[in-house]
Amino acid sequence: MGLEKYYDKELSGERGSVKFYANAKGERMNDMADDYEKPVNGLDLKLTIDTKVQTIVERELDIAEAKYNPDGLIAIAMNPNSGEILAMSSRPSFDPANFRNVPQEVYNRNLPVWMTYEPGSTFKIITLAAALNEGKVDLEKEHFHDSGSVQVAGARLKCWKRGGHGDQTFLEVVQNSCNPGFVELGQRLGKEKLFQYVKDFGFGQKTGIDLQGEGTGILFNMNRVGPVELATTAFGQGVSVTPIQQVAAVSAAVNGGILYKPFIAKELIDPVTKEIVMRNTPVEKRRVISEDTSKEIRHALESVVAQGTGGKAFVDSYRIGGKTGTAQKAQGGRYLENNFIVSFIGFAPADDPQIVVYVAVDNPKGVTAFGGTVSAPIVGNIMKDSLSAMGVEPRKDQIEKEIKWPDTAPIELPDFVGMTKIELMEQILNLRVDASGEGDVVVRQSPAPGTKVKEGSKIRLYFGSGD
Repeated sequence: MGLEKYYDKELSGERGSVKFYANAKGERMNDMADDYEKPVNGLDLKLTIDTKVQTIVERELDIAEAKYNPDGLIAIAMNPNSGEILAMSSRPSFDPANFRNVPQEVYNRNLPVWMTYEPGSTFKIITLAAALNEGKVDLEKEHFHDSGSVQVAGARLKCWKRGGHGDQTFLEVVQNSCNPGFVELGQRLGKEKLFQYVKDFGFGQKTGIDLQGEGTGILFNMNRVGPVELATTAFGQGVSVTPIQQVAAVSAAVNGGILYKPFIAKELIDPVTKEIVMRNTPVEKRRVISEDTSKEIRHALESVVAQGTGGKAFVDSYRIGGKTGTAQKAQGGRYLENNFIVSFIGFAPADDPQIVVYVAVDNPKGVTAFGGTVSAPIVGNIMKDSLSAMGVEPRKDQIEKEIKWPDTAPIELPDFVGMTKIELMEQILNLRVDASGEGDVVVRQSPAPGTKVKEGSKIRLYFGSGD
């Protein structure tokens, strides 16, 4: 299954054999030489997977599985500038040595490439990209009034916020993930244009990743697209996509506008000579949007994390952009009650993306299911540790995070070094101190001065004589 099946020919090599001559009694005839054919080893396969990132993703999915007891979990991390898959995982998982005792659908379906479902609001990134690229909207200057719903050809399409968001700029429409605002963008584009972009971004067709069993997703048939279908597509309803399609498409939206083919096998290596027999290199499929449009999208999605619905993915000192998604699951042509797939797709650093992370949680239990509350923090945790593992330097120039109840503003740590214990008493605001060392004066502190920490965080102070 999986990679092994896809690269079976290259991995299996050839069997060797020994032929010898025998007489009618089956006795070996020693005066005749044996024929010996040497076995040929299969090639070794080297993947694009970054083991550190994969380990971080596995850890976060284990935590999420224990916390939410979901029907399923999916995570993909990809390098947006090449299409290389850095990590991929899903739950339920299984022990390959014990696959016989596992339901067939668990081991036969690689969810990140196989599963198709409505994307919900993560799809709004595509509508936003199309509207910006076609010059149909000015995010900062233009305003939109959201009354809570919009009438389209006799159908009432609601915003997730009862009563609506009122007057907002189009940047705030993106931050608030406001459905009526995206319906307006869809209408400005018109069905031909919007669906052309949806196709150009790779939806409705396989990405071509080197894994078995990839799904294609489902798009509306163009002659069946009326005003209502156009409106719902604009905010991600009524279309069906795979996780890998979304990762490839959003990567194109933020990497400067190029759609890459995702791949997971990097090289095939001869096990004896160690020479590289095959190397997969990045495949550029096409340019979808301009460099300038991509820059605007990065800014808008960074503000979603700093000031909008993606706040729980915010990581101090790293610029993260992203988008939440909450999608209803359908069965037999009807939507299921209280059964959602909640997702978040994020990228960082926002001005020069090195990693795109997508996490979807299928039907989390015991929680009000929104992409912003369930999936965003998982992506935030994956980002924080992965960026550091990848050697991406922390920075100070991120958009300030808007503080929403029940969060409190972070405390910027002063420089405690050189302070006496008495001076400290006046300084330490709502922080817990772990003190060590003999003496009266702080000689070292951790974290460093200028670091922002939450109220109630623990800091370490080392005391000495201060000479």
